Amino acid sequence: MPSTTISDAKALLRKEIRARMKALSPEERRKSDDALFARFLALPAVAEAGVILLYHGMGAELDTARLIPALLDMGKTVALPRCTDEPGVMDARPVEKDTVLIRHRYGMLEPGPDRPVIPPEAIDLILVPGLAFDRQCYRLGQGGGYYDRYLERFSGAAVALCRDCFLLDAVPHEEHDHRVDQVITETGTYRLPCP
Repeated sequence: MPSTTISDAKALLRKEIRARMKALSPEERRKSDDALFARFLALPAVAEAGVILLYHGMGAELDTARLIPALLDMGKTVALPRCTDEPGVMDARPVEKDTVLIRHRYGMLEPGPDRPVIPPEAIDLILVPGLAFDRQCYRLGQGGGYYDRYLERFSGAAVALCRDCFLLDAVPHEEHDHRVDQVITETGTYRLPCP
């Protein structure tokens, strides 16, 4: 399948998934978040991780900001991504419960430039965002390529949380698209096969 066809398929699917996300009621989102966060916090990989890179959900995404105090209370170092001046590139910056976050032009909240950078090799686990995932651990991102570029430099555990209703049979993907190690839904866990 030519790359332009895959790009077109991704664009159409993004539009469809965003509409479906917005259609979920606040109560549906809260119940889903509760179940997903409980499963995430119970993961052995989370227990073993010292440094965790989260993302700060926005709009109809998971309300991942709720995980920050829980992980800090577990003694974890928690970081959030910050977009750099280089297009499509992000880095990780540590946050505390009282860290002031700044709204990026894309809408997400991120740490300020005064926060130190944590290199990818110092991070044990990344919670990777996505609009949808499939059982083969491919993800449909927002389209900026930030996480694919970051995952190229990362060797720790890459985990995703996905509402059951956005777990698809197959997500269109290209050669540069990185899979996550596991996708967790409210009712299931899907892992990459061992090499």
